[in-house]
Amino acid sequence: MPGLLLGDEAPDFEADTTQGRIRFHDFLGDSWGILFSHPRDFTPVCTTELGRAARLAPEFSKRNVKMIALSIDSVPDHLAWSKDINAYNGEQPEETLPFPIIADKNRELAVKLGMLDPDERDKDGMPLTARVVFVFGPDKKLKLSILYPATTGRNFDEILRVVDSLQLTAYKKVATPVDWKPGDSVMVVPTLPDEEAKKLFPKGVFTKDLPSGKKYLRYTPQPE
Repeated sequence: MPGLLLGDEAPDFEADTTQGRIRFHDFLGDSWGILFSHPRDFTPVCTTELGRAARLAPEFSKRNVKMIALSIDSVPDHLAWSKDINAYNGEQPEETLPFPIIADKNRELAVKLGMLDPDERDKDGMPLTARVVFVFGPDKKLKLSILYPATTGRNFDEILRVVDSLQLTAYKKVATPVDWKPGDSVMVVPTLPDEEAKKLFPKGVFTKDLPSGKKYLRYTPQPE
């Protein structure tokens, strides 16, 4: 089946975008990357999503994350739509956004990446692109995948939160618990022995007592 699984390498495709033609691996470079798809230009939910993504672009940039969107219309359509997106944000109606939008008019990339929503179709009966989020690490491998139907808008604050978690847990031997936010305590991974955990986390490791007697809920302040 087409699509990407966690750990898969991003395909090194070429595509026309609102910022010129790109090769995906060259675009990513050594950065983290987010590829997020949209059903169609000039549609209400997509406009609100891209508006929010544009507002959060400086936060993603601080985290060394390159953003790129995908929609199934042409580059001229994307540029015209960008004016609406900027106007929605209360900005000047310019064609420029902080990230490029891929033109996937023939749906070739959407098919290859498993992005089509079989339940949502356009006026010609063609399936629309679902709301997919792919997060790639600096090694070009897929670290996270989120799939929403065309009718449900995404929460880009949540996407920023999971990027924080992915980056922290990629370099530290910790996991982030439910509803974690940056600055909250984190959990020591179960594979790390207690003695090694004490050395790695000088701020302390705190274990919650449980009826089972098992010592698997180990917390530590978020490491630097």
